[in-house]
Amino acid sequence: VQLQASGGGLVQPGGSLRLSCAVSGSIFSVNDMGWYRQVPGNRRELVAAINSDGRVNYAEFVDGRFTISRDNPRNKVYLKMESLQPADTAVYYCYAKVRTTPWNTRGSDFWGQGTQVTVSS
Repeated sequence: VQLQASGGGLVQPGGSLRLSCAVSGSIFSVNDMGWYRQVPGNRRELVAAINSDGRVNYAEFVDGRFTISRDNPRNKVYLKMESLQPADTAVYYCYAKVRTTPWNTRGSDFWGQGTQVTVSS
């Protein structure tokens, strides 16, 4: 199973970015999907998550600025980020809990390679 993230880059404060992540490989089903971020020297922290039914969970610091969504038939997850601030600068990682076989009922966690988001004027 591979996760390919894209969409990071340099943006000015107040700007927007849309991150995308595609899950491919030996997939029976994809359960939870989401995004974490990490700043050097800090632990990785949850940004947003979405389950297979579309129920979402956001970190408190998101404060209504980000929207997570998913495309189940294409096994993709998106993160639309608006009103970005310098504090949002980090490497953003997508993750997915994937069932690779029907009897792998709990699924296994897989991570993308990370995409850099830099918010700076």
